[in-house]
Amino acid sequence: MLPPLVDPTKHVVQKHVGQQQREGRPLFRWACPGPILSYRNMAGIHWRDFHVGGSYDGGFHFPGGYCMPLLGAHMSIAGGYYKAVEAAAGFEMDCVQIFTKNNNQWRAKNLTDDDIARFRESLAETGVKSPCAHDSYLINLASPKEELWERSIDAFIVELDRAEALGLRGVVMHPGSFVESSEEEGLARIIEGIDRSLEATSGDAVEIWLETTAGQGTNLGHRFEHLAHIIDGVQDNSRLGVCIDTCHIFAAGYAIQERKDYLATFREFDRMIGIDRIRAFHLNDSKKEFGSRVDRHEHIGEGYLGIEPFRHVINDRRFARLPMYLETPKGERNGQKLDAMNIATLRSLVDKASFGKKGSAAKPKTTKTQGKRQSKS
Repeated sequence: MLPPLVDPTKHVVQKHVGQQQREGRPLFRWACPGPILSYRNMAGIHWRDFHVGGSYDGGFHFPGGYCMPLLGAHMSIAGGYYKAVEAAAGFEMDCVQIFTKNNNQWRAKNLTDDDIARFRESLAETGVKSPCAHDSYLINLASPKEELWERSIDAFIVELDRAEALGLRGVVMHPGSFVESSEEEGLARIIEGIDRSLEATSGDAVEIWLETTAGQGTNLGHRFEHLAHIIDGVQDNSRLGVCIDTCHIFAAGYAIQERKDYLATFREFDRMIGIDRIRAFHLNDSKKEFGSRVDRHEHIGEGYLGIEPFRHVINDRRFARLPMYLETPKGERNGQKLDAMNIATLRSLVDKASFGKKGSAAKPKTTKTQGKRQSKS
């Protein structure tokens, strides 16, 4: 990480005095009011903020006070949890999502003090922010089978415990599948399972982020009504948030390609749940067509979604401080890592003129429904 070049008594643009370059371009920096120092390269492609002091965890800062979302991806923990952070930093990502254990096994190796320390140190050293986890795919809090339901609750509590130890902001979860029961019964099981999980981790800071799903099979969470019902039903919902997956909501039948449709979809979300519940995004294109209810991720701009929905999200100032994680296929193309390709595509969509205006970012209006779904605690 480059050392801060900031006069704490002034907030002025400063040129980096050394000849350090990134991708052959000299870096320029400015100091924003408050504890954030930001820089960009001359092409305006890569933006990142660093802590100069304090604990702010917002996005990229433009002159004038606006922030950009944090962009990152799900990264592998093979070789150590800290490896995921280092890999994210290597791609100049700003946030990272991980599994806290093998996602296809119930058993989990104990976290060691060294695991925790190295992960936290890597976050501090690289500037990667907003780490989160995705829970195990085996967990089904909607299961009508008592044994599987109890096992799922126990496993989810372990996920929350591990996330808390690592200092993660949230655990993303698919609400669950009702299988041979009913939608109503499945939702009731999810609510009870979350209540028990929150009670078992009372006092922890880590949040539960309900993910919007594609609606494949009997999966719940593909309608905003499902998530609203869960949030309303949980006794203390102060640690509940929502993670919007662009592929999933498109496959579930929510239109976001045309700007008018995008705005209408998020008006519906705000009416049903409240924009303030959104904690993160999964940015994925879709291999399947609109309303297919099939969950298949594609590279940004190469699927049925196309590029415009991502332009809408990236430049929506309501989401300007939120982490946004890729879950697109890994690999290489023409010598370039696919994660790097997808991150570059997203950053190319930034409307810098829009974010460069003076003033504060627009805040969403609070609806009656939104107020209703504030914390019950």
